Amino acid sequence: MNPMNMLKDLALKTDSKIVFLVIDGVGGIRSANRQRTELELAITPHLDDLARSSICGRIMPVWYGITPGSGPGHLSLFGYDPLEPKHDIGRGVLEALGIDFDLQKTDMAARGNFTKVDKKGIIMNRRAGRLPTEKCIALCEKLQAKITNIDGVEIIIRPVRDYRFVVVFRGENLSSSITDTDPQKVGLAPRHPEATEDTPSARFTQQVVAKFVKQCFAILKHEKDANAMLLRGFSKDPCLPKLPELYKLTPAAIANYPLYRGVAKLVGMDVLKVEGEIEAEFDLVEKVWPKYDFFFLHIKKTDSYGEDGNVEGKIIVIEQVDALLPRLMALDPDVVVVTGDHSTPTQIQGHSWHPVPFMLYSKVCDADEIGEYSERACDQGSLGVFPATAIMSLALANAGKLKKFGA
Repeated sequence: MNPMNMLKDLALKTDSKIVFLVIDGVGGIRSANRQRTELELAITPHLDDLARSSICGRIMPVWYGITPGSGPGHLSLFGYDPLEPKHDIGRGVLEALGIDFDLQKTDMAARGNFTKVDKKGIIMNRRAGRLPTEKCIALCEKLQAKITNIDGVEIIIRPVRDYRFVVVFRGENLSSSITDTDPQKVGLAPRHPEATEDTPSARFTQQVVAKFVKQCFAILKHEKDANAMLLRGFSKDPCLPKLPELYKLTPAAIANYPLYRGVAKLVGMDVLKVEGEIEAEFDLVEKVWPKYDFFFLHIKKTDSYGEDGNVEGKIIVIEQVDALLPRLMALDPDVVVVTGDHSTPTQIQGHSWHPVPFMLYSKVCDADEIGEYSERACDQGSLGVFPATAIMSLALANAGKLKKFGA
């Protein structure tokens, strides 16, 4: 039996409350020039105290040695196996949903990066120096004013945040079987979009995308900081089963960044508007606590600082979360999960395949009495290294939300 179907059969509606505190990219690694990770360097008395009352381990978001994107990393936390083809969600859909775009079933979406290339067309900075959102909005408006339709396909361009935007191709018989133009490395040229299947719809869509890319490059070529663009994650809405029907939950998402809001919307959460950063997210949890029984609380900056190689920045965010944790625990949640969607070691300056430190608190979890929340400590936990798709089952069980299996 598919574990998700089994949980659907066993799930109970109760008043108990579950919190997933997802510290994006929290995992790190030790290396020759630094023997402690950011978690191990951070001063985290409250996370450490919670670890002593939790079961601990490390999660594998996708599979051994596989580096997850943010989409599959988060979907696995909520019980969706990222290796199942129907759960392979492209970044375009997530970005579109994350900005509350009204995505139609026939739409095909792609996530865009404004980027900078040199005179030879080689990528110098994939994120255009982390372009400010105001400039992103202006560039999107510039592109949209000049590109509205290609070969009968409507082109919709919307800013997301910072250097990110989304483009939606609206028309009949469009295919998402298109390769990324983003090589995801500096020092390389943007790739030409190609069809990955030999069908009329894929060939037609490839021609439309190629024309769109060419027109964008022509419009942007004289821009100082963002003279090119990259596309990835061509996708359509997969219409996934939702958390309320799967697990009988009333779930809320408290997340600032559009991608994570998109994931939450895709799986059926109420996506709440947050005015501000980390502390504002904790404020909102307190405000809406009576209304929901599942809370996805997302912290982004640990991942951003990891990608920038900023050790001190990542440590500071971890310590900020730690300082706010008592406010969350004062609400008396029945289950608290603390983990990340993937590791983002500052030494690598990107997502990595390393398992992510994990802990789950409940009053009946049979605690490991581990002394701290860190990679080294979680290695000693009773859960060992286990698939992230098992988290939801553990959380529901510890919250008393699952019936007995079998006679």
